[in-house]
Amino acid sequence: MNLTDSIREIKGVGEKSEKLFSKLGIYTAENLLQYYPREYEIVEPIRPISEVQEGHIVVIYGSLLNQPKLKRVRNLKILSAIMKDGSGQIQVTWFNMPFLQKTLRLGTHYILRGRVIRKNGIYQLQQPKILSQEEYHQLLHKLQPVYPLTAGLTNNAVTKSVKFALKEMEWNGDYLPLELRKRYQLIARKQAVAGIHFPKDKEEYRDARKRLVFEEFFLFTLALNQMKKGKSQKMSEYPFSDFGKSEELENNLPFALTEGQKRTWCELKEDLRSGKVMNRLIQGDVGSGKTIVSVLALLACVENGHQGAIMVPTEVLATQHFQSFQEYLEPFGVKVDLLVGSMTAAAKRKIYESLEMGTTDIVVGTHALIQEKVRYKDLALVVTDEQHRFGVRQREGLWAKGKEPHMLVMSATPIPRTLAIILYGDLDISIIDVMPSNRLPIKNCVVGTDYRPQAYHFMQRQIQEGHQIYIICPMVEESENMEAENVMDYTENLRQLLSPSIRISYLHGKMKASEKNLIMEEFSAGNIDILVSTTVIEVGINVPNATVMMIENAERFGLAQLHQLRGRVGRGSAQSYCIFMAGNASKETMERLDILGHSNDGFYVAQEDLKLRGPGDLFGIRQSGELNFKLADIYQDAAILKDANEAAKGFEKKDILEMCKKYQGLRERLLAYTDEIFL
Repeated sequence: MNLTDSIREIKGVGEKSEKLFSKLGIYTAENLLQYYPREYEIVEPIRPISEVQEGHIVVIYGSLLNQPKLKRVRNLKILSAIMKDGSGQIQVTWFNMPFLQKTLRLGTHYILRGRVIRKNGIYQLQQPKILSQEEYHQLLHKLQPVYPLTAGLTNNAVTKSVKFALKEMEWNGDYLPLELRKRYQLIARKQAVAGIHFPKDKEEYRDARKRLVFEEFFLFTLALNQMKKGKSQKMSEYPFSDFGKSEELENNLPFALTEGQKRTWCELKEDLRSGKVMNRLIQGDVGSGKTIVSVLALLACVENGHQGAIMVPTEVLATQHFQSFQEYLEPFGVKVDLLVGSMTAAAKRKIYESLEMGTTDIVVGTHALIQEKVRYKDLALVVTDEQHRFGVRQREGLWAKGKEPHMLVMSATPIPRTLAIILYGDLDISIIDVMPSNRLPIKNCVVGTDYRPQAYHFMQRQIQEGHQIYIICPMVEESENMEAENVMDYTENLRQLLSPSIRISYLHGKMKASEKNLIMEEFSAGNIDILVSTTVIEVGINVPNATVMMIENAERFGLAQLHQLRGRVGRGSAQSYCIFMAGNASKETMERLDILGHSNDGFYVAQEDLKLRGPGDLFGIRQSGELNFKLADIYQDAAILKDANEAAKGFEKKDILEMCKKYQGLRERLLAYTDEIFL
């Protein structure tokens, strides 16, 4: 097999399976081999019941103390029994597996493997798998891959397909030269791909992961370094000289700019006056006031006779920005327009014409701004908000719409400066590190699941006071592999528990864009009291009236991501609260989450997280989904990022083009980051 071969070439993959794989973005053998496990299951030795701990997946061996009892709770069939061994006893529960009632026998010994939870002060083994002696001994100490799935595709089917592809694959060498692999102690690519899917032990997993993470960072920084060389300190076609209107707006704002905002605005003015192309990143915590600085810059752009554009990741956020930009800039006679994907073709055409004619001064929009049909008359300043949601390539797409316009990038991701210099190395960095004085600090608490009734009671009081609530769950639907709160069931249960007058809705990434936008708009308008959501709301919605954020299974998220989620509240003048609820209340989990409990400072949280997490933690929680990395994590793998960046500096454009000729699939992988080096 070759990496470019269709997934249909794999034994056992027919038309039906091909469609299911395509839902996961898997079309070729290479796509499949780059579809890495989400986590691994390790079957550990049998443990006495008296030694089990909450949150842990354990294997126990014992016999049933009573005949299993079946009860129905709404749409669930719950089977439960008591199991005992020589050290103690534990309640065992299965969901929607009523057939087990007939097969489980009193007095027979069973090996069970499942997660321990605490319910009403009692330990329970939830949804355990029944293992035969043979299965148990085969699986003991081995790492079993667990893949993200789609309905209809089983973990077993993905595992079989990956095994077949690995066995039949013809590898055409290695992207990384041998001397580079020796210098950074990296294993060969073929060995790494096999080792990430089916590691014999933790050491093999760590070696495989290190190699593949290095490779991702290496290719990314290779592309980025070429981009920097092409853009370093060019003279600008758009030098700005007039800032009178921006100063007037600043003086008439209903609030005073913080020291951080003032410093950043001064740095921007210096760049825009300098005669050189501005490439600047504004890093500032959620709610630190980056947007108003971009309003001042875009007003200066119009005052100097040019057009400006701001690109944001969601339609709801684009609409909110559009409304606030209009409010600020209408008194200055500035024409602001909105351009998003869900607009009608006729409405879009009108905006296209207005942009090309130059009658639109500032356009606010989503990816719609970089579509082929969009032409600007005189685009001099490009702003991208929530930068970590756009890859380098998308940022470049908007930049390419003008004659090398000034670029301003805004990010609320708290990346330590040393990493930001590498990741955004083509940009100068400004940091807004002071929060506006009218913002009350968010009050945080880190709790176990037994706190849930009190949390619900508190939420109801907040709703009575006219406020709104977010509840975040890690999954969309229930999965046999993970015991985590999921959006669909959670919403249903909440509707049963709370007053019928409380308006509850849910939101998740698998919904159609139009459905997501409608829900976000309804929540924004105050027509939904509680929004149960996955992390899809991490960016892209600003609801000052939302005062409570509760995150279920908080231990399943990275601290940086939890901090981003927390930033959805505390955006108005009312006191806001964040409840981090841990499904696994182990000492390590609570210590880690306590970092968030004691600080609202994203940069502090990111630094503490770096200290706490060693590189390549076996079940490391992926912190950051940005920049198209499949495995690499800028927090967890900070040291590898620095090494890969160092290694990439030694490669020139001709070396890269030579490598692309030699290695199958390399050009496509580089194109995921930027196409500039192939122009």
